[in-house]
Amino acid sequence: MIRVTFLGTVASRPTVGRNVSGIAVQREGDLFLWDCGEGTQRQMMRFQTGFQVRAVFVTHLHADHFLGIPGLLRTMALQGRQEPLALYGPRGSAKVLRQAVHLGVDRIAFAVEIRELSAGDAVSFSGFQVMAVEVDHGTQAVGYALKEAMRPGRFQVEKARALGIPEGPLFGKLHRGEAVEVGGRWIQPQEVVGAPRPGRLVVYSGDTLPTRSVLEAARGADLLIHDATFGEEEVERARETAHSTALQAARLAREAGVERLVLTHISARYADAPHLLAEEAAQVFPGARVAFDGLTLEIGYRPDPVPASRSTPAEAGTA
Repeated sequence: MIRVTFLGTVASRPTVGRNVSGIAVQREGDLFLWDCGEGTQRQMMRFQTGFQVRAVFVTHLHADHFLGIPGLLRTMALQGRQEPLALYGPRGSAKVLRQAVHLGVDRIAFAVEIRELSAGDAVSFSGFQVMAVEVDHGTQAVGYALKEAMRPGRFQVEKARALGIPEGPLFGKLHRGEAVEVGGRWIQPQEVVGAPRPGRLVVYSGDTLPTRSVLEAARGADLLIHDATFGEEEVERARETAHSTALQAARLAREAGVERLVLTHISARYADAPHLLAEEAAQVFPGARVAFDGLTLEIGYRPDPVPASRSTPAEAGTA
């Protein structure tokens, strides 16, 4: 299971109902943050994400995306954390992130590892990786993509039985990609296991103009979380500040063929009227939604495609 919880969804400054940027992403036993704006630790308490964060991925060094780090570390320290924490940011961010780690924090009993990422760099976890994606925000910045490894194909029980393979451990070996011997014959995994199936893909643009690099990273994504700071009436303002409009994000999502689109980092002017951005995006991407603080999405595996049935010659010739 992948669970995405929006901890902050407004741009630049908090409002009464919205905090600044922060997203908690949980994949099975791994929990990490994409951005950590001020007050993120309180939002984590409020929305019950827990604090067993393995890594924090910062998109860029504008204050609304990283100033929550000192408070988060202080909370973790007071809770007695001992496990190390990884802190990732774009090229050139290590010095500022190191200062943030020690700002207002008396003692930290756990190690904080800081690493800079360039576009294309990936951090590997068990069964998935988080890759930095090139964006265009007028400063050193990246987006992030969670990409799972390919999954084994489905085990075809009837085929295995027809080959005389006894149910039990041999089924497991074949599904793990090991050949087995039955009755003096070696049976290869591909004889009873379907084609590998793709894992899930979740992409977070961070702050950016609409870019080809984000589009390519998001092709076929299960979820795209995209900057939609402005409505289309502010398209020039969006260009000047290197942000996207809701309509631009929707066009990118449609071209990328994503399953779901969620808009975030919205200007405070839309904080009480997010439907304006949702309606704009829905013109080209039906179902697009604007995130709100506390929105939680669960991303499951898509159903396997149904194989096309083979037509008989007679069927093929009918109109």
